Amino acid sequence: RLSTLGPKTMATTPLDVLLFIPNLIGYVRVLMTLTSFALAVYDPSRWALVLALYLGSFVGDLFDGIAARKFNQCSSYGGLLDMVTDRCSTTGLLYLLSGEYDSPLSRLIFLFLIILDISSHWCQMYSTASLQTHHKSDEGNAGRIFLVRWYYHYYYFFGYCCVGAEFTYILLYALSNMGDGDMKDLCHKALLACVPACGIKQVVNVFQLSSACHAVAAHDAEEKNR
Repeated sequence: RLSTLGPKTMATTPLDVLLFIPNLIGYVRVLMTLTSFALAVYDPSRWALVLALYLGSFVGDLFDGIAARKFNQCSSYGGLLDMVTDRCSTTGLLYLLSGEYDSPLSRLIFLFLIILDISSHWCQMYSTASLQTHHKSDEGNAGRIFLVRWYYHYYYFFGYCCVGAEFTYILLYALSNMGDGDMKDLCHKALLACVPACGIKQVVNVFQLSSACHAVAAHDAEEKNR
């Protein structure tokens, strides 16, 4: 909105939004993730660099949020970019793991994890967007299953589940490539610490999917009954 007092401010354009600082960080995250996947496919021997790039993209998720708040550059586009980057990154890593652990059961588990991750987050985003609320807000999750409300309301619980799940997959990839030694033993111990968080995250995803579908159905019923 233009001020009627003092110097006029320029209206924000779509290009301005695309070039917001947190969105620029988001583009770097995308580039790092895609580069890590390309290396994993074409030069698996550089698995340490693959993980470094993937971790860099994962950590960037923290800094784009900080930048958005610091520079007052929160945007719906930024939220969309962040969500798509997160989901595609996790999907790509699970795809790589299905090649590293090449047994029918392992491939099926990783496939189901991909399906659950994408479907639960997409339904959560759609259900809250249809009500014109943010998918992480208390308002948007009112009436949802308690575990979903806790997940988005309590930052430490949210962080524990998300970080634990991602590091479970990262450690599985590292363990499939590194040789025996102290570092491998340390990664095994770290994996045992992360697996519970990953398990809880999958339970949250199941409840998130079911409660989001119920919320959309309830909204439809309300519209039909008007």
